[in-house]
Amino acid sequence: MSEDVRGLHSSLGGILLDVRHGHMFRLNPVGSRIVELLEAGRSQSQIAIEISKQFVVDLDTVHRDLSEFLASLDQHHLTDVVESVERLS
Repeated sequence: MSEDVRGLHSSLGGILLDVRHGHMFRLNPVGSRIVELLEAGRSQSQIAIEISKQFVVDLDTVHRDLSEFLASLDQHHLTDVVESVERLS
């Protein structure tokens, strides 16, 4: 995550605060877990497998949704690791 982003995570979801721009983003439990895994340095493939297992969702759906979620984080300038994380094919 970007150095300007602070996060709070719980089993109910999470919140990301962009301190540079003063924006706050609410995350559902899946989004919160993805952010936790990003912060732990996991690759997109590792994140997809973990989310698929934890939330019992087929892997193709997770890959597609994960790509969209990461693009949204990038669009809102919440992450500076999207470019360095392995891209899904």
